[in-house]
Amino acid sequence: MCRNIRPLNNFAPPATKDEVRAAALQYVRKISGGTKPSQANQAAFDAAVDAVTEASRELLDALVTTAPPKDREVEAAKARARSAQRFPNAG
Repeated sequence: MCRNIRPLNNFAPPATKDEVRAAALQYVRKISGGTKPSQANQAAFDAAVDAVTEASRELLDALVTTAPPKDREVEAAKARARSAQRFPNAG
């Protein structure tokens, strides 16, 4: 799985349209094998991003959980702590 795609479910506030699109873009980049499509493939690439964005939004809207929503700042702090532990000499 691409590490740049972040979980978007069960956050307060909910994921924005931009966050869902960014995740879709990362996914399409990953499976297409490139970050920027050629002009010949641009339309197919854009259509794929749009389709994945819509499917992702539908999924997020349909998911049900009994867990309390996660706080973005707390989750970001946890990620920074994990990164500092994995890469102690970075930064």
